[in-house]
Amino acid sequence: MAPAILWYRRDLRVHDLPALAAAIGDGGDDGVIPVFCFDDRLLGGRFASARRTWFLLQTLQALDTRWHELGGRLWFRRGDPAEQLAEVVRETGATVVHASEEFSGFGRARDARVGAALADAGAQLDLHPGVAIASRLGEIRTKTGKPHTVFTPFSKAWADQPRRELIKAPSALHTPRGQRGELPTLKSLGFDATDAQVDGPPAAGEIAAVDAAKRWASAPLADYESRRSDLAAVTSRLSAHLHLGALSPLLLEHLVREHTGRSATTYRTELAWRDFYLQVVLHHPHVARLEFQARYRELAWEDDPEGLEAWQQGRTGYPVVDAAMRELAATGYMHNRARMIVASFLTKDLHLDWRHGEHWFMRHLLDGDLASNNGGWQWTASTGTDPAPYFRRMFNPTLQQKKFDPSGRYVRRWCPELAGVPDKHLAEPWKMTPDEQDDAGCRIGYDYPEPIVDHAVERARAAERYQAAAAAV
Repeated sequence: MAPAILWYRRDLRVHDLPALAAAIGDGGDDGVIPVFCFDDRLLGGRFASARRTWFLLQTLQALDTRWHELGGRLWFRRGDPAEQLAEVVRETGATVVHASEEFSGFGRARDARVGAALADAGAQLDLHPGVAIASRLGEIRTKTGKPHTVFTPFSKAWADQPRRELIKAPSALHTPRGQRGELPTLKSLGFDATDAQVDGPPAAGEIAAVDAAKRWASAPLADYESRRSDLAAVTSRLSAHLHLGALSPLLLEHLVREHTGRSATTYRTELAWRDFYLQVVLHHPHVARLEFQARYRELAWEDDPEGLEAWQQGRTGYPVVDAAMRELAATGYMHNRARMIVASFLTKDLHLDWRHGEHWFMRHLLDGDLASNNGGWQWTASTGTDPAPYFRRMFNPTLQQKKFDPSGRYVRRWCPELAGVPDKHLAEPWKMTPDEQDDAGCRIGYDYPEPIVDHAVERARAAERYQAAAAAV
């Protein structure tokens, strides 16, 4: 026999990993060579992120430690995966490379190139489920056999699809001797450590991820239905682990399904959104760069560098928008409700291209995921799969703040200059009189900016833009 190769990508764990189970079976006594390849085209591409690369390195370090505890070690390579994996095949005599399936156009094209290179080297590429909850995600179709483009019917079909069995982590692993390579540093990958800094990042690796998932399912989940849109509430914060695959999404669903009640049902539905957007990019790869709805590809986006910068820096004059953008800058995370609010403000109040926001999020989010991030931005910009009319996605930031941060706890945390503003003025601090501003210790236009736009005016302008684009088709 010969060792089998496990090509790690976004499935950085040993628990519940079908590709690993298959590699163990094929490798037998000769073992498994787990390889992670640092692809400069991906790391330095249009969605390059020092933060996410840093968290990737932390997760890989934890995974290598896990393998070492079980008797193996990770191998690291850098360069074109097609060339690097073919070289490992020639070095080791392996005849099969196992990996978890990809869904994006980039990932599938890469797998095709790797498969061809491996065939030339005398090996084959076998792909397995593991990234999505549904094992046969591409097979979830409408009654007419077409891919789903509307979430609700997709989620019903998704919930009814049988699940594969969870796979326990192996009790021991064996990796043959060879040229392991070294885990690179952030600097050697071309990133500045200062750009990667975040406050309170989650502990990396699958042990931390599984523990966090179990803690979430054991108690906080019970309040999810009633508090999921509360901007100051505790959320699962598992998205960064799911993005890198340190946590099996199927295991998370399994933990949730052990509970009954509306909170568990609602949270499971939120997990379905992740699979939904994965199948969207699978069947419609053009959404990675274009609007899903062709009628909105000619929307008249504005060119406003100053407005974009104000949005990025959390200086729009709308407290809930600014708080969310500052949370992102500080932590690499943003509450899902806040993501919708700031995305609506960028696209419907500032009339700026959603791709600006998509890029900014992918640069700063620890959980930045092409499918979910793109899907969320297109959903809010009304250009995506959701059939709701554009005016259903025009969030009034003032009303959103009053509804989802009524105590002002979230806004005051991230906008400390508003700490002394009375509750009745916190969502609209510009309406304070000069005396009230003095009493609050917050002068509008000096301590905190004036609103850069009038929401009511911009809402009307947005409606005109969307109507014009749809009429032009």
